[in-house]
Amino acid sequence: MKKLVASLALVGMSCTTMVQAAGYGVVDLEKVVEQSTYIKQQNASIQQQVKPQTTKIESLAKELELMQQKAQQEGDKLSAAQKQQMGQQYQAKLKELNDLQQKVQTSVQANIQTLNRTMDSRIKQVAEQLRTENNLDVVLNKNSALAYDPKFELTDKMIQKVNAIK
Repeated sequence: MKKLVASLALVGMSCTTMVQAAGYGVVDLEKVVEQSTYIKQQNASIQQQVKPQTTKIESLAKELELMQQKAQQEGDKLSAAQKQQMGQQYQAKLKELNDLQQKVQTSVQANIQTLNRTMDSRIKQVAEQLRTENNLDVVLNKNSALAYDPKFELTDKMIQKVNAIK
């Protein structure tokens, strides 16, 4: 009987060990992204890249506005041929503006997709490093956790490691 109780106690203890809570870490991904030097550098690069086009877009928008004002002010004084010519010029400028806006938007979207893929890869790489270094079973996004102990917060470590990747 004593052997049976002892063996049941031993089995009970081993089962408790197997069901023990897994080690975890929590990361605020939003903060990681906000404080990423890589993202800041890439955003600055994208802005610099599209600056000439955005300047041109602003210029075209002003020209179109001036053309509209001129047409409203002088509309009664213009002949039908002049009105037609003015309309054609306006349409040509409008098309140029729309085409340039589309080109900039496509370029920015492509850059953002590349940036997202790169950042996603870096975050996964660093999450795995942190998981391994801290002997964790899982690293969670803070927004996915309903509640957690702040001692398991790894955000600052992740920011440092993500920023260290070249």
